[in-house]
Amino acid sequence: MPLAARLVRAALSATGAVAPPLAARAATSLFHRPLSRLPLRPVEEPVLRRATQDVLQVNGRPVVVHTWGDGTRPVLLVHGWKSRAACFTALADALAARGFTPVAFDAPAHGASGGATSTILDFRAIMLALHARHGRFAAVVGHSVGALGTCFALREGLTADRLVTISAPATFPHLFDSFCALTGVRDSAKPALRRSFERRLFPGEHDIWERFSATHRPEQLTLPLMVVHDREDRAIPFAQAERLVAAYADRADLFVTQGLGHRRILSDPRVVEAVLAFTTAGEQASHPAA
Repeated sequence: MPLAARLVRAALSATGAVAPPLAARAATSLFHRPLSRLPLRPVEEPVLRRATQDVLQVNGRPVVVHTWGDGTRPVLLVHGWKSRAACFTALADALAARGFTPVAFDAPAHGASGGATSTILDFRAIMLALHARHGRFAAVVGHSVGALGTCFALREGLTADRLVTISAPATFPHLFDSFCALTGVRDSAKPALRRSFERRLFPGEHDIWERFSATHRPEQLTLPLMVVHDREDRAIPFAQAERLVAAYADRADLFVTQGLGHRRILSDPRVVEAVLAFTTAGEQASHPAA
């Protein structure tokens, strides 16, 4: 753990012992701030240069969007926390080669987009804006927290033929508990922190602990689902994938990897091929004559 993170953890833990409400306010401020941006890797640059880039204004905030292809058969790619659209370049390249139009964005405070904060509500607003532009997506692929936001957006108006989650948490409370463990928030401060989230981060949003979860009302998401997860993922435990598959039962296919971790899984050739095959199967089901 970096020194800055250790200092924050120690400070929040000490504050929570004597003043839980104060610790809750400080932790709330941290929750929606990535604080650092993932750098662009050299291997990602050539693929990113082949994309058309434009800026989409969403709720008064500029969002950088990357689009490959001619606009037909669009596939939406949704990155995770402290990540960026460029992490999908291997998959975007493969999809474009098969005639799809991959569409990826840098959420606020991520990648090339501006801003210092971001929440699941921003992810939802961006996805719905892109849906208004492109129409129904052939597939949506979400990584990590981006997958959580994708499930939320699909229940809020986003439409797609297929859904792929990669390294995804099943529930929003799991993210909350992981954040508390990472930042040293004590159990005594958790009730105050939950109330602070509800009032300061998500005012006007009801029942966020259930509604923001990927497992919330699975009967509302009737599209085929592919769950991709690595058994050695340290950021999101494999048990979260099992919980997700259990919630969607016969609509979910589980693709398991070993030794790829949380982020490297996105560029693994076997994962790229599996996601491409799953997406293509959806096209064949829609157009059997082809």
